[in-house]
Amino acid sequence: MTWGPFVPGIDAAERKARLRSLRALVKVLTGPRGHDANLALLRAEITDGDSDVLREAHAEFGRLGTLDQRRVLSSFADVQTPILKVVHG
Repeated sequence: MTWGPFVPGIDAAERKARLRSLRALVKVLTGPRGHDANLALLRAEITDGDSDVLREAHAEFGRLGTLDQRRVLSSFADVQTPILKVVHG
């Protein structure tokens, strides 16, 4: 578990923000197929990153279909990447 909200040692507020972002993307991009993953991510968010609950959320995310995982991870990576401004002069 070394990506997103599952990275060990990140700040609690950052973990919560990442869980919330991931949960929103799962909801929007998977709809009812992602229901179990969405609930597991919510539990992880409200238990302040309890390690057992995080493991379960990670496992539930892994149970999503491959295409759903790709779509969510691609969007999550895009959201987590700082935006670079290009100034045209």
